[in-house]
Amino acid sequence: MSQSIIPFFSLHTVHEAVREEVQAIITRVYDADWFVLGTEVAQFERAYSVFNEVQHAVGVGNGLDALTLALRALGIGPGDEVLVPSNTYVATWLAVSHVGAVPVPVEPEYTTSNLDPSRLVAAITSRTRAIMPVHLYGQPCRMPEIMALADSYGLLVIEDNAQGHGARMAGQLTGSFGQASGTSFYPTKNLGALGDAGAVTTPNEAVAYRVRQLRNYGSLQKNQHDLLGYNSRLDELQAAVLSVKLQYLPRWTAQRRELATWYNQYLADIPGLRLPTVIQSAEPVWHLYVVHTSQREELQHYLMAHGINTQIHYPVPPHRQPAYAQLNLRSKLPIAEELAATCLSLPLWPGMTEQMVMRIADTIRQFCEGTH
Repeated sequence: MSQSIIPFFSLHTVHEAVREEVQAIITRVYDADWFVLGTEVAQFERAYSVFNEVQHAVGVGNGLDALTLALRALGIGPGDEVLVPSNTYVATWLAVSHVGAVPVPVEPEYTTSNLDPSRLVAAITSRTRAIMPVHLYGQPCRMPEIMALADSYGLLVIEDNAQGHGARMAGQLTGSFGQASGTSFYPTKNLGALGDAGAVTTPNEAVAYRVRQLRNYGSLQKNQHDLLGYNSRLDELQAAVLSVKLQYLPRWTAQRRELATWYNQYLADIPGLRLPTVIQSAEPVWHLYVVHTSQREELQHYLMAHGINTQIHYPVPPHRQPAYAQLNLRSKLPIAEELAATCLSLPLWPGMTEQMVMRIADTIRQFCEGTH
């Protein structure tokens, strides 16, 4: 009897838990006849700022816009350099490029795949204005070290918290360390909307004010445009859905952590397989569970043949993308390239069972130990 397929990701359990509440709130928004920058957005912004333990949250259209507007609000632009991880999704780099600044890649720690603070100083020049750490896979960066270095060099810090909703480092939430943070509520994120959505969080009232202007054509007063702004507004429907889901996020995060614990247990000591590293004082939220192996393609195909779907985050690092060919960095970032060539994301989503994890682990063990 053939086994059922284990999808890489599923929203079924999450959406079943909130189905009635979401359907009711959709009706409420529909009947209100107000769909952009109304009470739903304001309520979610307040709720998310409380959740993220930061004074201000500003809803925007998506995660890339959140990072871009945060950079703009902090005055970063042409002629400036921003230190970014070499190992990240391309959106981190694109935000820097969209404001006219130059992304300067810094290699990650081999163990965590996150920005390596010890490599930052060597990348700083007279044009460096900011550091943009990314809490990749929901694993928090070494933010106390990054903040201390930024303070000593007079640099701004803009966190990319798109995968880190609720993660903590040394007891403090990611997205609350820097002068600003950009996050994404893309449907597959730990806190996901029903489409594109994002937010900027900041402790600075002036930065929040500027982002509110920038997201709405540079205007806070009808027919008066003080800045060259954008159209990047979190809409009422997405805000309302996010308000519902935010109440469940701690429960779903606890499930993700339990799944990661099971993976760590059942995947232990498999030859040729490197598991995620959690650094001291870090409390990850496990947006992704990423392993590394030199036999990545073969293992992925083997798992697929056994009804287990996986993904690769991310097979081509930003410096290898055609969009960044002009930086001429194609052979200078070996750690990022090795991580991109060996990473494999295993299924992890609320609703998975311990039996699913055991089946995945057993299949991986069979492949790696050559018993298949």
